[in-house]
Amino acid sequence: MKSAVVVFPGTNREHDIADAIERAAGARPQLIWHRETDLPKVDLIVLPGGFAYGDYLRTGAIAARSPIMHEVVRRAEAGTPVIGVCNGFQILCEAGLLPGVMLCNASLHFACHDVHLKVETSQSLFTQHYASGAVIKVPIAHHDGNYYADEATLDRLEGEGQVAFRYCAPDGALDPAANPNGSARSIAGIFNRTKTVLGMMPHPENATDPALVGAGGGSTDGIGLFRSMVDALA
Repeated sequence: MKSAVVVFPGTNREHDIADAIERAAGARPQLIWHRETDLPKVDLIVLPGGFAYGDYLRTGAIAARSPIMHEVVRRAEAGTPVIGVCNGFQILCEAGLLPGVMLCNASLHFACHDVHLKVETSQSLFTQHYASGAVIKVPIAHHDGNYYADEATLDRLEGEGQVAFRYCAPDGALDPAANPNGSARSIAGIFNRTKTVLGMMPHPENATDPALVGAGGGSTDGIGLFRSMVDALA
């Protein structure tokens, strides 16, 4: 599987997600600077986490207008799979590839800890290694992860199976106390209509390395997402 990770000024998770992809695929992604206007021929495009342009104006808003994003949008609309994690999710929304917006966390504080996610569907190239309804543990690290869309959009996302992940309790219950940022309907990740674009706030790339699992926490639950993509795109 050939992949490319787009890097913006302020990105800080490009190497984390490149490591996770290499761990699953055996091949390291190419890093593409945001000022480029073309992408190599790849099977997967990745928008990683960080604080593109320092989150000035609005998270992801400036990055969504970087030169490379014209090509990212063109490739996505032609069917090339795209995944955006955390800041990457924000950029996908700002670029119009996914509906909705990301607001400040309801607490108005930066959130950085492990959360539990309910996998809403296994019927996608990103989630086929998980069972529908499975609960996984991955970390979050964001200040603006409060997903918002109008009720009609939320109904459509749910009705068309475009919700990928929801924040949940360890037993899978959709407990408001387990929602770390106030996201509408506990949504942690969504697909586009064709399920070829995925945006998610939590960081599955930081739950793939056994060396990071210890008595204090951690998991390798995120590796299923990367193996799903490898198997679907190899």
